[in-house]
Amino acid sequence: YLVGVGRADCTGPVAQVPLMGYANPDQVGGGLLSRLYSRAFIVADPEQSRRVVFVSADIGMVSQRVRLEVLKQLQSKYGELYRQDNVILSGTHTHSGPGGYFQYTLFWITSKGLVRPALGAIVNGIVKSIDIAHENMKRGRLFINRGAVENSQINRSPFSYLENPASERSRYSSNTDKEMVLLKMVDEDGHELGLISWFAVHPVSMNNSNHLVNSDNVGYASYLFEQEKNKGMLPGEGSFVAAFASSNLGDVSPNTRGPFCANTGESCDNPQSTCPVGGAAMCMAQGPGSDMFESTRIIGQNIYLKAKELYEKASQEVTGPLSSAHQWVNMSDVSVELNATHTVKTCKPALGHSFAAGTIDGVGAFNFTQGSVEGDPFWDQIRDQLLGEPSNETKACHKPKPILFSTGEMSWPHPWHPEIVDVQVAAIGSLAILAVPGEFTTMSGRRLREAVKSEFDSHGTPGMNVVIAGLCNVYTHYITTYEEYQVQRYEAASTIYGPHTLSAYIQLYRGLAKAIALNATQDLPRGPEPPLFNVTNATLLPSLSAESAPAGKTFGDVLEEVRAEYREREVAEVTFVGANPRTSAENATEHNFLTVERYSNISSSWRAVLNDASWDTRFYWSKGSRGQSNVTVEWHIPAGTEPGVYRLRYFGHYKKRVSLFRTITVPFEGSSSAFRI
Repeated sequence: YLVGVGRADCTGPVAQVPLMGYANPDQVGGGLLSRLYSRAFIVADPEQSRRVVFVSADIGMVSQRVRLEVLKQLQSKYGELYRQDNVILSGTHTHSGPGGYFQYTLFWITSKGLVRPALGAIVNGIVKSIDIAHENMKRGRLFINRGAVENSQINRSPFSYLENPASERSRYSSNTDKEMVLLKMVDEDGHELGLISWFAVHPVSMNNSNHLVNSDNVGYASYLFEQEKNKGMLPGEGSFVAAFASSNLGDVSPNTRGPFCANTGESCDNPQSTCPVGGAAMCMAQGPGSDMFESTRIIGQNIYLKAKELYEKASQEVTGPLSSAHQWVNMSDVSVELNATHTVKTCKPALGHSFAAGTIDGVGAFNFTQGSVEGDPFWDQIRDQLLGEPSNETKACHKPKPILFSTGEMSWPHPWHPEIVDVQVAAIGSLAILAVPGEFTTMSGRRLREAVKSEFDSHGTPGMNVVIAGLCNVYTHYITTYEEYQVQRYEAASTIYGPHTLSAYIQLYRGLAKAIALNATQDLPRGPEPPLFNVTNATLLPSLSAESAPAGKTFGDVLEEVRAEYREREVAEVTFVGANPRTSAENATEHNFLTVERYSNISSSWRAVLNDASWDTRFYWSKGSRGQSNVTVEWHIPAGTEPGVYRLRYFGHYKKRVSLFRTITVPFEGSSSAFRI
C-alpha cells in the first residue's frame, strides 16, 4: 500500500466553553492539561485508484456539522479523492474537550449554542491532519495484532448486561470486551510510521469536576507512545502518530473500583445505582488512582503498555483490496425483518427519564434514577408545559421507555436530534472497519461484529478482522440490545431510535458488508442527504471585551513567584497577570500557552524542554472582576527530572481598546524567576 500519517492540533478555546460529555453546564473550561489532536491515516493502493482515510480526533464525538464541513473542505481541495464513503471520522470520546460544535438543538443546551471557534478548531485540525498525511504518502506495509487489556474497564450497567440471554452470555468470559485490535504501519524500509489501536473504554477517568481541557486516558496512551517514538521532540511534534480510537464502549467505564456512595463510602452497585442517603446523585465510580489525574495515568499506561507489546510483536500482514461503502439512512423510519413473519420499526428520536440520571461516571441532575420504566408526573408536567407532550405514536413506539424529551417532535429553532444518519464500512484488505454513529454497548457491539463477519463469510470473503470504530460521523447517543433496552438504565434511555435500533443497524451494516464482498458498492442507494442548517452565530458565550491589568502591573507580570528550589515529585507554580485564553485561540492557530525551560551552561541559553501539551504541566485561568484575570502555570516535576536551573514561561494575548468601537489583540509573555531542581 501507499501509507500516510498526520497529526494536527484541534484544541480550540480552553476557557469559558462548556466541556462536552457529561452534559453538566457548570463544567466549563478553565485551562489546559493536555492538547487535543486529530490523527489521520491514509491507505491507498499502489495504482492509486482506491484509498481509505481513518481519522481519530481527541473530541467527545464527531458531529454531523463537523463531518459535513470537513468533507466540504476536502472536496474543494482534492475533488473526488476524499468522499463520504472513504473518509471515516471518529472521536476518542474524551469528556474534557470543548463543546459547541453541533447543529442539533439538544446539544446546544449544555454547550451554550454553536461555538464557532470550537467548531472551527476541530474542522481545521481534522483537515490539516489529512493534508499532512496526504503529503507524506509513501510505500509501506500494515500489520495487525490483537490481545487482551487487563485491569482497565468495568461494565457500568452490569444489571442491563444480565438481561441478555444466558446462552449468549455463556459464550463470553467477561461483561466487557477486553480485546485491543492494533494496526501497525511501517514504510517499505521498515521505518515506523504509526499505529491505530481500537479498544472499548470510556475516556472518563477525568470526572465532571474537572475544568482543564485534556484527552483523558486514551489521549495519555497516545502521548506516551508518541513521546517514546519521537525521541527528543516536544509533545505534539515528530512524525510518528499513535491513535487510540474508540470502539463499542457504551457500557464500559475505566473507573475500575466501581460505584460507591460519595457520602458514606458504601457500595451502590445496584440496579438503580442509588444510595440510601442522597439517592442517585451520590453514587459515583472510582478509578484506581488516589485522584482523577492519577487514575487517568494508570488506565492510560495500561492501554499504552498493551499496545506497545502488540505493536512490537505484530507479524500478521494486512494485504488485499481497498473498499468503502457509505449510506445515509433515515433512522427514525427503518423497517427491520426480524424473521420471515416479524417486521418491526425504529422510532422518531426520544430520550427516556433515565437519560437525566446520568451514570456512575457522571451523575445527572435533580432526583432522576437509572432503571426507571415509569415516568415521573412532576417532570412530565413541566416537560409538557415547556416542550409539548410526546405523541401517542412515539410513546407506543419507544415502550417501555418513559419519554422525557420527545426530541424527534421538537423542531425549534431547528430539529433537536438527527434523523438522517451515516452508516459506513471501510475494508483495508482483511480488516473491516465499521464506522458507527454512537456508543454501542458491549453486547450490541458483539452482535454487530458477528453479523458482519458472517455476512462477509457467506459472500466469499472469509476470515475478515471486523473492528468497530465508535463515535463516527454523527452523534446518536447509545445503542443497546433489545433485552438491555427493557430495563431502561442510562444507556437504554439514550437509545434514541427505540428498542429495535440495534436490529436496524445490524441489517444496514450487513447490507454494506455484502456490497463490499460482492464488489457492488456502486449499486448502494446513497439515501437522503442530511441537512446543513444555516446557523448564524448562535452562542451564549460572553463576548471578548477589552481587558486590563491591576494598577501598577502589566500583562505577564508575576503575582506569585516560584520558590528558589524544588525536588522531584514537587509542584513548581507561578501566577501571572493573565488574559482570556480565548483571545489567543482566536488569533493564533497552534498557540502554546507555556514552556518549561532549562538553562544550558554550554550555550549560555534557555531551551524549552516542555510545552503546554505535556501531561506534567497544567495551565489554569481564573477570571477576576473589571476585565482582570490571573493565570497559574504548574509543573508537576516527575521523578527522574534532570537537576539544573529552570524557569516557567507564559504566552498570551490581551484585548486592548483603541477607540470606542475598536479593540486590537496584543501578544505578551511572562516568565518566572529561575529556580533550581
